[in-house]
Amino acid sequence: MGRVQDKVVLVTGAARGQGRSHAVRLAEEGADVIMFDVCHDIEHNDYPLAGEHDLDDARREVEKTGRRAIAAQVDVRDRAALEAALASAVADAGKLDVVVANAGICPLGADQPIGAFTNAFDVDFVGVVNTLHVALPHLTAGASIVTVGSVAGLLAEKAGPGSGMGPNGAGGAGYNVAKQFIDRYTMALAAQLAPLSIRVNVIHPTNVNTPMLHNEPMYKMFRPDLEHPGLDDALLTFPMMQGMPIPFIEPDDVSHAVCYLASDESRYVTGLQLKIDAGACLKF
Repeated sequence: MGRVQDKVVLVTGAARGQGRSHAVRLAEEGADVIMFDVCHDIEHNDYPLAGEHDLDDARREVEKTGRRAIAAQVDVRDRAALEAALASAVADAGKLDVVVANAGICPLGADQPIGAFTNAFDVDFVGVVNTLHVALPHLTAGASIVTVGSVAGLLAEKAGPGSGMGPNGAGGAGYNVAKQFIDRYTMALAAQLAPLSIRVNVIHPTNVNTPMLHNEPMYKMFRPDLEHPGLDDALLTFPMMQGMPIPFIEPDDVSHAVCYLASDESRYVTGLQLKIDAGACLKF
């Protein structure tokens, strides 16, 4: 316990899924947490996103650890709103030590309009850039930045267009390119911030057991042979993604890595592309 004792951490997309898991784990290890989430659905994303009640529940879960939670409804696409909300939260918390740029969506479907591409890209990449750029003025030597990419995006880039690898449709294409850009952006930013002793690393998970994975459009991607596939249908093909014989990893598996990168245990680790993928990249 106490691996990030008394640090102040910003987590975006904190209302549920990976973001909530990261926020709670960091609080359990001694951090106070600033929690941002959009708390409403986004057009063309055909599974429901977290709501205001989810953010409230996540805040209470952090507070049960005995640490402080500062929660706000913020859209990472809106840099001005993000800047104002973070400035207020940092003034309240007193400092900012760690940023976990986690917020993301994955709209899927073969017949989506171009808006699905732009929304996915704007949330998944522009949202990361906005988050980090408004956070930078608050960070000092010893700070840590963690971005969240995707093994699916990396595999799609390796396989190339037309390979069938990765999410489908305009939204899937926007998701893939956003996650690829996150990887390159993180490496570039790490090089810029290393002389300031601010670390920047990216985590690339495989399928994670969250609502982003458990919805019919995602099941359909793994079972295109069925009109309305369910979880049991997708479980037959989910393991094809990984080298290890598992359908997905748990949010905690990613949170362990986030905690390490947020802690002083990794004080000389920067520019790391950490794949938590059960051997997916090895397989493909």
